This record gives sequence, C-alpha cells and structure tokens, in this order.
Amino acid sequence: MRYKSLDLNLLVALDALLDEKSVTRAAERLNVSQPAMSAALSRLREHFNEPLLVLHGKRMIPTPAALKMSEPLKNLLQDVEILVTGITHFDPQSSERRFRVVTSDYLLSVIFPGLTQKLVRVAPGIVMDCFHPSDQTEAMLERGDIDMFITPEEHLSRDHPADLLFEEKHVVVGWAKNPAISQGVISEEEFFRLSHVVVEIGRLTRPSFAERHLQNLPSQRRVDMRVSSFLIAPEMVVNTLKLTVMHERLARLFAQRLDIAIAEMPFEFPVMREMVQYHESRRQDTGLHWLIDQMKLFV
Repeated sequence: MRYKSLDLNLLVALDALLDEKSVTRAAERLNVSQPAMSAALSRLREHFNEPLLVLHGKRMIPTPAALKMSEPLKNLLQDVEILVTGITHFDPQSSERRFRVVTSDYLLSVIFPGLTQKLVRVAPGIVMDCFHPSDQTEAMLERGDIDMFITPEEHLSRDHPADLLFEEKHVVVGWAKNPAISQGVISEEEFFRLSHVVVEIGRLTRPSFAERHLQNLPSQRRVDMRVSSFLIAPEMVVNTLKLTVMHERLARLFAQRLDIAIAEMPFEFPVMREMVQYHESRRQDTGLHWLIDQMKLFV
C-alpha cells in the first residue's frame, strides 16, 4: 500500500531499525534478508531525504530527525494494529494466523499438548511460535513483537492488560524411596535439612515464583544444584535424597513416568496466579481472546 508515494510497509522496517539500531537484527526481527532490509533503509533515506541512521563504529545511531519520528511511528503502527485486530472477524476453521507466545517449559508441558491436539481439529491453519521467557521478553511485549506472554502475576508489566489463566499450588517432590517423603508427607524439619534442586530462569538467573518466596523464609534450605528448566528438576531427585519444589500440575505429570513422591508444602505457601498478558493494542483482538479461551479448557 502506498501513501503519498511511500510504501507503508517501509514504516514497519523503520520501526525495527530504530529499535534494533542494526540492519542485521532488524532483518532477523522481521524475518527478511539483510539485503532486503538494507534496500528498505535506502528507500526510506531517499523518501525522507534524511540519513535516519548513521554508522558510528560498529553501531548505527539514529539521527535527531529519526528520533523525532520514533514515538509517532510507534503510535501509528499500534493504531493500525488496533484497527486490524479490532474489526476483523476471526474464523478458527479458516484462519492461517501465526501466534507468537512466550511461555515456560512448565506450561508447554502441562497445557500445550492438549491444546495443540484440539487446534489440529478446530483451527488447522493456525501456526504457534512458542518461545521461552528471556531478558528481552518485556521489550518484545512493549514493541508488540509477541501476541501473548504467560507468566506469574508478579512478573506482569503494569502498562498492558492481562487475564487470569489459572491458579497453581506448589508441592515438594523427592525420590519415592527417600524416607523423608516416601509416604507423601514431609516435615518442615526434613524440608530444611535435605538439599534442594532449584530452577533459575534467563541469562540473569531470575528466580522462579517458588524460589522468590522460598528465599524470603526465615529458614533457608541447603541448595546444592541449580538448573535452568522446570523439566530437569524432577529428574535430578530420583535415586538421591534431594528435594525440589515445583508446580503441582507438572509434578503429577512427571509422577506418571518417574519414581517420585509428592507432598504438600510443610508450611503455608502462596498460590501462584498464572496470567496471560498482551499488548494494549490487542485488547479487542477476537482471535487472541479465542485462543486464550481454548487454553483455559486445558488447565
């Protein structure tokens, strides 16, 4: 589409270039080749008669004129998103929409197998791109690069709406032959005496919901192993006297194939509220809310 001789698709490229300050990273973000992104930048420079980004060492620096464009450009693209998603009828049977979802391996294991099987039947053209949370997730949400972020309530951005997906308890998991937990109960004394496997997420090792609350207890556990995935922790307790604290739904799933015992937490522990967050521009997105409703069927 053209407006006053400008190909409006170039505005999407300009937004990516101003965010990434790199032709290579902007191309990766929009899933185009580097030569195509370089050509887009050349066309933008020609149209605006302005360099927009200039090379400084190995980095590209936006010019003052480009910086002045940045906020109005984002507002414009978000308004277009609202226009498109707000009035478009969503038909799951015929839709070929691609949803970009940031979610943990825990939720991929608990919810998505059943969800995927249903989508094959009721929405066969839909594509799901699922990514693990990272230190870039908040920025991706802010830019509108993802459709939804599934996360505990405490990690939500205050700037965008969110819906409750479900509530989850945490339990203690250990080897079924570990005498401290083999009968499906564990004392508070044994909980703190035995060593633990903990999960930390992301490059900056952000603590999980459970770890954040456990770290605030008056007594501290013996931690002798840290892993980066909820799916690894239960494997590590088998044939040892180690314990791990994990989501009850995931623990029940692992109990079907691992020799583990599950016990209630030996002290009061908060319930986790798992939320789905999406960009403000997607508040009226009928397709997105249809998908969230489908997820709720499998919790």
